[in-house]
Amino acid sequence: MAKRDEIIRFADELLEVHRFPEYGTPGLQVLGADEVTTIACGVSSSRELFERAAAAGAQLLIVHHGMFWRNEPVWIDRRQRGRLEALFAADLSLAAYHLALDAHPALGNNALLAEALGVEVERPFAEVGQGGTLREPIGIDELVDRLHKTVAREPLVFAHGPLLVERVAICSGAAGRFLIDAAHEGYDVLVTGEPEEPSLQTARELGIHFIAGGHDATERLGVQALSRRLAQQFGLDWTFIEIENPV
Repeated sequence: MAKRDEIIRFADELLEVHRFPEYGTPGLQVLGADEVTTIACGVSSSRELFERAAAAGAQLLIVHHGMFWRNEPVWIDRRQRGRLEALFAADLSLAAYHLALDAHPALGNNALLAEALGVEVERPFAEVGQGGTLREPIGIDELVDRLHKTVAREPLVFAHGPLLVERVAICSGAAGRFLIDAAHEGYDVLVTGEPEEPSLQTARELGIHFIAGGHDATERLGVQALSRRLAQQFGLDWTFIEIENPV
């Protein structure tokens, strides 16, 4: 058992949340039990996730996409009320880590995707992403297969880059807008979660590959790595709760 506030303080410092201007408040968002024995984690806030975390016996739930965003209306509607009811009924605390968890060099979504794809990271890309080089050049089909195995879903691919892929830019989630940047920075491929409408023609005209593995699917690794790290640090149990999302 550990104190909730000690866990959150450790996570905030570990992820250096102060470095990232956020769309939503990082760290603790809803206060529940003071003591924690089990951490649950998931990608995005939803009533279903909250109810399943409660059923799993968790006192602390960690998500990538929290409940409160600065670009959303600041009222509590039926959606938010239902979510809060589920949290309060279970005395379940909610903590959210967004950009800081994308960017972390060891626990971040992009660092973990790079590791899974065999990319040796050389520098940041698009502020929270990672850019690097494959250990050896491969065909685009091989890279797509590696991503498929990592995220367990069929990626969307616009294959308009070189025959062999060597330099890879990775930015999970909704980072299709950075395709132009990736091309002009000399990358052979951009790996992200979602495409944008211009992505196909941009890839064709700039001669770069584009791979979208799913917003949800490319952002499952970070919350699991963070929860595992916190569980190890404080001697807790943890579990990942997958909520099916085709986006």
